[in-house]
Amino acid sequence: MYALVESGSITKIFSNPKGFMLNNNQYSADIFTKWTTAEKNAIGIYEVTTDSTNFKDEKWYINTNESYAYSSGTVTRSWGTATAKAHADSLWTAQDDTNGLIPDDKDVGDVKVEGLKTVLIRTLKQQVAGILADTDWYITRNAEKTTAIPSAISTHRDAVRTKQASMETAITNATDTPALETLYTYTEQDDGTVTRPLGELPTLES
Repeated sequence: MYALVESGSITKIFSNPKGFMLNNNQYSADIFTKWTTAEKNAIGIYEVTTDSTNFKDEKWYINTNESYAYSSGTVTRSWGTATAKAHADSLWTAQDDTNGLIPDDKDVGDVKVEGLKTVLIRTLKQQVAGILADTDWYITRNAEKTTAIPSAISTHRDAVRTKQASMETAITNATDTPALETLYTYTEQDDGTVTRPLGELPTLES
């Protein structure tokens, strides 16, 4: 990524090399790859340096729009302070009702915007449903043919539900968005394994 700087101000951003007109001169896209840094700088073309200090994982945060600044021969791309996504649901209020903002199928106290906890728990339930679906046929066979369910299958399904409950509790008890992010963040342990505080749903041993 490059920027065109004229009289100390950024006038154009080049996301990809392409030809351009400058001071009545036509320059081809080749200059971005064939010219030296000094040659490009001489006509005001600077490679953009990215400062990601404030940029955060968009799963958990809302980042600001990127901005560009030129100083002392360097063009820097950066972001402002990110805002954490809400970890709890927001609800329709009496004031919303007074203002006529509540949809016909909603009422005061209903969920207005789902928070991360609601979204994460719903995703977890979907994952659990997918795992249990793999062995649901044992349950169906037992109901239709009274064929015994193997103990390993019952143990596995119970373990999945137990782990689901503990994971939901951990998500629910998280005090804020950074705490939720920590639950899902993988780190390498002393034994070389990579784990996360939330843990994993059990898998069926073959």
